[in-house]
Parts: sequence; structure tokens; C-alpha cells
Amino acid sequence: MMNSYASIPGNTELNHLQRRKMELQLYMPPLTMEKEKSEAFWQPRLKQAWSKPLRETRKRVDEELFPYADVYRITYEGYDETPVSGLYMVPAQAAREGRQVPCIVIYPGYTAGAGYPEDHAGWLLAGYAVLAVDARGQGGETGSLLPSLHGMAKGWMTQNLLEGPDRTYYMALFVDSLKALQAAASQPEVDARRLVPCGGSQGGGLALAVAALCGLEAPAGIDLAAVLADIPNLCHVDQAIFSSAGSLSEAGQLASRKPEELSRLLEHLACFDNMNLACRISAPVLASVGWKDPICPPETVYAAYNRIHAPKEIRDYPFLGHEVNGAHRRDKLQFVLEHAGR
Repeated sequence: MMNSYASIPGNTELNHLQRRKMELQLYMPPLTMEKEKSEAFWQPRLKQAWSKPLRETRKRVDEELFPYADVYRITYEGYDETPVSGLYMVPAQAAREGRQVPCIVIYPGYTAGAGYPEDHAGWLLAGYAVLAVDARGQGGETGSLLPSLHGMAKGWMTQNLLEGPDRTYYMALFVDSLKALQAAASQPEVDARRLVPCGGSQGGGLALAVAALCGLEAPAGIDLAAVLADIPNLCHVDQAIFSSAGSLSEAGQLASRKPEELSRLLEHLACFDNMNLACRISAPVLASVGWKDPICPPETVYAAYNRIHAPKEIRDYPFLGHEVNGAHRRDKLQFVLEHAGR
């Protein structure tokens, strides 16, 4: 329940938007998994994930529409033997000059995929390499070899959710997303010490998650210069499962069919909640939030954002829902320029 500020001297002169901002800034629900327990869960799994071979492939794609960029289709193995597909692009001039440049690693929103080169043209024009990756089984080129051990709600998010965290779709997705950083770092044109995880909605949640898990343990030579998390999902999951109209509502649908499993379901989800992970982020973060967002309600975003100890900024959009605007895209470019250079 949100705090009331009616009794604070001077607050009678604040307008509604100012009061709302204060409420969000002070919103600090209790963690659903203590830091020590979360670290004990993740550390052995991170060691295993980072040591797994990438088995990467890279193939040049002829792109007549993009004479100023070299475009490649790459694949790598993430959680299992599933080949995760990605679109890797680098400014042609940087490639010709043999310069290593920062790389924006882009995670997709729910049901989407890596997209087309033109979807990422802004980053290329600004001089950055881009690795845009699929989410397994969703709307890109990537399938999934993860077996389903029980029935699930529509979509992907409840796959094996009752079997334990290690077997869930979330575990596969998180490890796939971590390995995307290794795939980016392995490209000869990329400066592995200037990686920038980036995404919106599901992708924003994954950007926060990989930043947090890298803060716990990352391979030598891989560093994050910044993190861009737009309207991020996977935050304050115990609240979002009840309030979100997005992918986490699938967990609610599963729980409604199996009410006796609700506590176990929430316990498993807590392993992947950015509210519980965010304190480990060490790279600078730029986040965004729409105050009218029914998919990633502002309380859920702030519950994770307020736990970040690293340098951070958040852009509030009181009149937007599950979206960002052109001005925010310029802010992201400026933020990356300040923290990653070119």
C-alpha cells in the first residue's frame, strides 16, 4: 500500500503529479527473496552458464538497403542446445578501419524478435555496433528445445514454472540473454568493455537482469558501460502477477487453475524478479516508465529502480502507457554517448 503524504508540512501545495512522483520515489516493498539466498541460487548457475561453449556461427547478409553497415546473421547456444538467432550489425567505416566500437545488445519485447536492420538504424548511424537477439520460441527465427514437463497457460512464460526455477522458461531466457553478451564480445569489431544491454518491456526487464547478474559474476574482459531499460517487465513480480495485463498475467492464469500451487509459483518467480536482483547492478542505468502503463505499472518499475545503487536516471511519462516517445530515444543516445563513448 502506498504511503500518504497529507500529513507532511508543505505538501498541500503540491499538485497531483508531484505527489504521485514522491509516492513512486519512496515506494519500497519488501524483497521476496533475500539477497543472500538469491546469490546462493545464482552463483553456481552463473558459473555454469558462462563456461558453456557458445558454438557461434556468423554469416554475412547482403543488404542493399544498408550500404553503410555490415550485416550478419549469427547464432549461438544459450541455456541448452537451442541455436539462438541474432542480427549483428556494425558501421562499415569502423569495420574498414579496424576500430573496435561499443555494442548495443538489444533484447526483444514479448512476442517479438530481433527484427530487421532498419529497426536499429539509429544506433548504427550514431556509430555503434548492434546485436539484436531473439527470445526463444517467440516471434523471431529461434525455436526452443526446452521440453514442457506440464501444461501451461497461453504464451511461453509459465513453461515448467511449477517444476522448479532451473527448468523454467525464465531460466532458459535469462541464460540465453547472458550468453548474448558473450556473443557480442566475441565479435572482432566490438570493444567487449563497452557493452550496453538495451530493451523495452520484456527486453527492458532482461537488460536489467543481465546487468544485475553480471554484477554478481561476469567473465573477465566483459564490462557493461551502461544499461537502457524502457518500461521494464519482470519487476515486483508478486504485485505484477495481479495487476499486469501483460505476460505475467499468464502466471495468474496458471495459478487460477492450480490455486494450491500459488505460493510455490511465487517462490519460483522470485528468483527472476528484478526487484530482488537490482541491488547488484553496477553500470549506469537509464530507465523509463509510463504512468498509465497497464502492462508494466509504474509501481512495479519503481520497486526495482529504487533498489539500484549504481548511478541511475529515470524518465517519467505521466501521460503515456506502454510506450516511449522520440524525445526519450534521443535521451538514450545521449546517455550512451556519455557513458560508452563511440
